[in-house]
Amino acid sequence: MSFKPHIWDQLRNITADGLINALIKDSWTEDTKVGASRAYIKGSARVTVHYHPKKTFGAKLLQHLLADIGWSEEDMKRLKLIK
Repeated sequence: MSFKPHIWDQLRNITADGLINALIKDSWTEDTKVGASRAYIKGSARVTVHYHPKKTFGAKLLQHLLADIGWSEEDMKRLKLIK
């Protein structure tokens, strides 16, 4: 999944709390919680977020998480992750 540079500039500062809140707003439900890993499901899709409060994700990890989640640019605007 490839986003424009101005989108990545906004996403690179997203924290685990911000991503989890957006997942919950988008009707994902928590499946399991083991240590620092939290799994969320929506339909048949599943994503695991490594939870460390107030920490941001590296570029590669964030790219893979967003690909697994499947949000489009419009979805991220609706969830107020980007402007």
